[in-house]
Amino acid sequence: MALRTILEDRDPALHKVCRPVTRFDQRLWDLLDDLKETLADANGAGLAAPQVGILRRAVIVVDDQDNMLELVNPEIIDQAGEQEGFEGCLSVPGRWGVVKRPKTVRVRAQDRNGMLFEAEGADMVARCFCHEIEHLDGRLFTEHAPRLYTTEELDQLLEEQAEKERK
Repeated sequence: MALRTILEDRDPALHKVCRPVTRFDQRLWDLLDDLKETLADANGAGLAAPQVGILRRAVIVVDDQDNMLELVNPEIIDQAGEQEGFEGCLSVPGRWGVVKRPKTVRVRAQDRNGMLFEAEGADMVARCFCHEIEHLDGRLFTEHAPRLYTTEELDQLLEEQAEKERK
């Protein structure tokens, strides 16, 4: 396993559509292991292969139990409800935006051996499924956010919100 460099939003690789994974071999397994290690090191909630410069349809998403789900060739097959909240991205460091996403999402994907499975997530996991799968289509959360906030602005907004809730 190895840490990979996470590309930032101006890198052209982040704006390209990824090709499906067709070979479930050691090369894929190494990529998935590297994505996991890189995600853990960055303390993120999800990471897609194009974020490390690999234009293949593979992502890692952290679930509610802090397990790292490997999703190869994922697709959203069902979604329901709506949530709105702040979202960030390891490829867009220090910037946050308010994004609307489905409340629950069901995905179909393959595991590292090519076996099909389905997974469902709500709230943050649903948000991560959508966010990471969009990376595979060359899209970033910034396309959905009407305004981007710095980390300092986000901290201030969250502090003001917490203050209102205490009253």
